[in-house]
This record gives sequence, structure tokens and C-alpha cells, in this order.
Amino acid sequence: MISAMRIERACADAWPAQVDEPLGEWRLRAAGGFTGRANSALAIDDPGLPLPDALAAVCDFAHQHAIPPMLQAVQNSPVERDLPRFGWRPCDDHAAGNDVAVLLGPAASPDGGPLGTGPALATEAAPDTEPADRHVEVLAEPLPGWWELTIGTTEPTGAERAVLTGGDAVGYGLVHGPDGARAAVRGAVADGLLLVARLTVRPGHRRQGLARALMAAIGTWGGRHGASRCVLQVAADNAGALALYNRLGFREHHRYRYWVPCEDRAL
Repeated sequence: MISAMRIERACADAWPAQVDEPLGEWRLRAAGGFTGRANSALAIDDPGLPLPDALAAVCDFAHQHAIPPMLQAVQNSPVERDLPRFGWRPCDDHAAGNDVAVLLGPAASPDGGPLGTGPALATEAAPDTEPADRHVEVLAEPLPGWWELTIGTTEPTGAERAVLTGGDAVGYGLVHGPDGARAAVRGAVADGLLLVARLTVRPGHRRQGLARALMAAIGTWGGRHGASRCVLQVAADNAGALALYNRLGFREHHRYRYWVPCEDRAL
């Protein structure tokens, strides 16, 4: 059984903040405000301080790096259960949703092939006879079209570039067509786990199997880089994404939420 702590630590390594400092077994992270994961304290296990002191350290770190104080905590963990007693509340207005399902699945399908394989679905080493609109490349460096699809610009900020290109093993899945980049995904391997994120399909090319093709290719890539399991982090109310990943063999492992200090504690 893979623990939630191992998964969350691996995901933090696969989605690295610009600044990442230990606080006992917690991690204080900052990345110029780009994503909640890279700008929150990962509050798992023991911070090495009484909880009120650890929370004060989180606030001090956040203020030093000009970001709002925020914690990422596994739902129903001992840390999370204690947070309301010390003036912290769930960040229910978090832009990307504050109820996040962490899904765990195979890096390859049960028959040994890459996830989602089937007729006309791509792998990293797809033959030339494969339909052009399904051909997925997994690149070592992101191309301008990958940036445009995943963050909305071909000119990433320093924080965006640091988070999305950081890590020991990172692959950038991309589907090209005559009209340019059609679909993209990011995969990163840490501690034997493949974290898949930024799966994006251009609106005019949705419902054509491109998401499954991307998952197949990035799963193959992850397996080649030592991953035996795959992790996804999905808003719990994203029914369409959850249905897709369920068909690919993913199941919910745990959930996390972001927590912030009540206004009188954030000063």
C-alpha cells in the first residue's frame, strides 16, 4: 500500500517550487503565486514544532515571499483536524477548487501496454503509418505550442518555467496538426511515481481520443523512466475528467484541501 505521505512528497518533488524549505517534515514552498501546490506549505506528518508555532512559521515564510499564507493538508489527517482550533479555515474560494481527489493508477494497462492503448491511439514511438492527428511526441523540452496550450502564453514567467521544467525526469507530451498544437500534457517521475498534470486539449479537437492518446504516451514515457504507478490530482467536482480516468484504471486514493488563516490570524 502506498501511503498518502509518500504520494504527496513525490508530487512535491515532481512539481517543484522555486523555494522549498523544510520545517521538520513539512515543506514551505513559494513560486511567485503560480499554482496553489507550489505556494503552500505541505503539512504532512510532524513539523518539529508545536502546531501553533509551525503555523506562525508558515505565515512568516509566506510574508517573506509575498504570497498569502496557505497550507496543503490531506483531508481527515490529524493536522487537518486540528487546524480549526488554531484559527484556520478551508480555502473554499480557491480558484481551481478546494476539494482535490488524488487518483492512483497503473503507469501501464493490465495487459502490459501503455495506458489507454487501442486502435488509433498513440505511443511515444508511434509509427509513421499512425493517423497524424493522433501522433503524440513526448519531448525533453517544452515547445512554444506546449506553453501556449498549458499556460496560455508562449512566454512563461520565471515562476512558471521553474515549476513546469523543474524535476529530475520531466516529459512534455504534445499532439501537433496542420493547425498547430492540439493537445498537451506534462509528466514527471519522482520516487517511482509518475505525476501527470496540465492535460489540455484545444476545444476544437476535443472528444477525438486525444486525451487518451496523451495518457498512453506519457504512461509509456513514465515506465521508461522507472515509474510503476501514476498519480493524478483532479478537482473532485470535475465529473468528466474523473470518468475518463476511471476508465483508464484510476481510483481515488485520498483527497487534500488548502487551508488559510482567518483574517485576524493572517496579519
